[in-house]
Amino acid sequence: MGDLDIRPAAEGDIPEIVAMLADDPLGAQRETPNDLAPYRAALERLSTDPLQHVIVAVRCDRVVGTLQLTIVPGLSRRGSTRSIIEGVRVHADERGNGLGSRLIEWAVDRSRSEGCQLVQLTSDASRTDAHRFYERLGFTASHVGFKLSL
Repeated sequence: MGDLDIRPAAEGDIPEIVAMLADDPLGAQRETPNDLAPYRAALERLSTDPLQHVIVAVRCDRVVGTLQLTIVPGLSRRGSTRSIIEGVRVHADERGNGLGSRLIEWAVDRSRSEGCQLVQLTSDASRTDAHRFYERLGFTASHVGFKLSL
């Protein structure tokens, strides 16, 4: 798999992150790679929150993967802390070589170190390949999710 560095995302990574977020039919509808200002503002806000971890995987000075991990303290489940994995993307050139698994392993390990008792994620209903990937990693499709756009 070659040398791989997993590190916090920096402002200079934003164009590559957004390009990966936009590189599928759903992302192409939601993301705006031609206007990076909202992404810069979001990363600045996230970077100051100790419960947020936006990371990138870098190989040969090139961002090839990303995800966001959010730590959520809670009252339910006997006061459990959980984590939420969002925005998992692997560059098209890197798919199928284990990078996605490495990113999820990083997120699960970090969740454990943060005292989480549960790791959760959502995946759009149309992303059946992603669903199989998460199931192979031990996740179960246990809930029905709902969203309300504001």
